[in-house]
Amino acid sequence: MNANIKKILTIIVTMLAAGMVILSGVLKLTQSAQILETLNKVGVGQYAILLGCMEIGFALLFLYPKTIKLGFILLSCYFAGAIATELSHGTPFNAVLPMVLIWISAFLRDRSVFLTWE
Repeated sequence: MNANIKKILTIIVTMLAAGMVILSGVLKLTQSAQILETLNKVGVGQYAILLGCMEIGFALLFLYPKTIKLGFILLSCYFAGAIATELSHGTPFNAVLPMVLIWISAFLRDRSVFLTWE
């Protein structure tokens, strides 16, 4: 793959992934009615502000090159918990797409997040 194409693709996927997470965090911080309704269905509505802060903080860690690994681990854990909650409550799988984009972005940005050959 051409280096320029890979760089552009990496930027696009990273911005989509981080953008989705940050937007979700902002909607939780602003107490969006639709978001609160969804969170209340699964019993975590009272934690909307905390969850929003976590999403934004984890996404910023993921975006910063020196803390990508920490951000990746925290986002993966966060969205794994969200998927487990969605599974247990029969709600739509809203957490799958951001998690997939985060994993693709991490792979494109720094493959050592997954494997090291030392």
